[in-house]
Amino acid sequence: MSAPDPRSRAVAAWTLLVARAVYAFNWYDIGGVLPLIGTRFAIGTVDRGIVLATFLVGAAVFQLPAGYVAMRWGNRRTSIAALAVMGAFALASAASPNWVVLAALRFGAGGGAAFFFAPALGLVAASYPSGDRGLMIGSYNAAFAVGSGVGLFASAYAGPTVGWAWPLGLGGGLLLAVALAAEFTLPAGRNEAATATSRLWRESLPVLRSRELWGIALGGAGIWGGLYVAAQYFVNFAHAVHPGWTLALAATAPTVLIAVEVAGGPIGGWFGERSPDMRRPLIAWGIVAGALIAAVPFLPLAEVLGAFVVLGFADGVVFALLYLLPTYLPEVSGSVVALGLALENFVQILVGSAIALGFAFVAASANYTEAWLFAGVATVAFLPACLLSRLPDRSARTRAIPN
Repeated sequence: MSAPDPRSRAVAAWTLLVARAVYAFNWYDIGGVLPLIGTRFAIGTVDRGIVLATFLVGAAVFQLPAGYVAMRWGNRRTSIAALAVMGAFALASAASPNWVVLAALRFGAGGGAAFFFAPALGLVAASYPSGDRGLMIGSYNAAFAVGSGVGLFASAYAGPTVGWAWPLGLGGGLLLAVALAAEFTLPAGRNEAATATSRLWRESLPVLRSRELWGIALGGAGIWGGLYVAAQYFVNFAHAVHPGWTLALAATAPTVLIAVEVAGGPIGGWFGERSPDMRRPLIAWGIVAGALIAAVPFLPLAEVLGAFVVLGFADGVVFALLYLLPTYLPEVSGSVVALGLALENFVQILVGSAIALGFAFVAASANYTEAWLFAGVATVAFLPACLLSRLPDRSARTRAIPN
């Protein structure tokens, strides 16, 4: 995607945004039918948490391999293949005969997700110079919010009528369709040239050793876990604590969160790129998010909705900044952009999935009140790690990532 004409770049951008939305649909469609899966396979809170966590584990452990594959074969080919792999596993999961098979197939879908995330974001970052990049990366995250919201609410609304498997099958089919479309609409650029295998390790070492990158990754890990809990577990929490609520009603709060994230992403990316220190709004909004997550079990429905509006905006701002920050590090540029973003996502998903699984264990062994307090504390616990990063000053942001 090296300096294409405006029309081609616009078509490619829209393809990536649609792909990101469909990708997100497949992250969150299971959250709306998790109670139905529990009933269908006669499993409790912990086993349901394992089903959710296996997807995250797959998405985490394949992040770094995805970064190396993107260096070797290019961001475009890696992204398209990942959509197809993720789609195949998601489609197959709809036919799972038991929860163990479902968890295994969700692990495979998570692996496909890993191979899409960083290479696709690398395509976005390489196509937009400083000043424009923040808005586009924020929009990329907004597309995730759109897909997440549709996936969560549509599955919760339709699941009781059509069954738990249909949302998973639909998501897989959409991924395969988008992979086919991307083959025709994503142009190749200079950074699609393969990196020789003999150079992969040498060129990746500055990224893997970057204190700044590790600081950003660890600093955002708790936010990743806390916000994932808020979006994915609220339906299950409401179903258990408020049995009179329908699944669609229970899905309203996390859907509101995700809908507001659509605005928070571009706004956060645009303002963050113009901030003297992007870590400050990241830490501030992370603290806000942690406080609201901890407050969830103490709020009535109307106040929960208000809290989730603010939480959604915080979500958009935080993740726009988390994915924007690494693109300004000198060691994360050119062919290693995807590897740097993959390392960040690996750390955040690995820690975040442990927080999500911990939430399920606390809820099962104690109660949901303690589980939400645990998630709120975990959200802010890692934020000080951001201060380990000594970021380039504002004048350095005139540098564009080379293709």
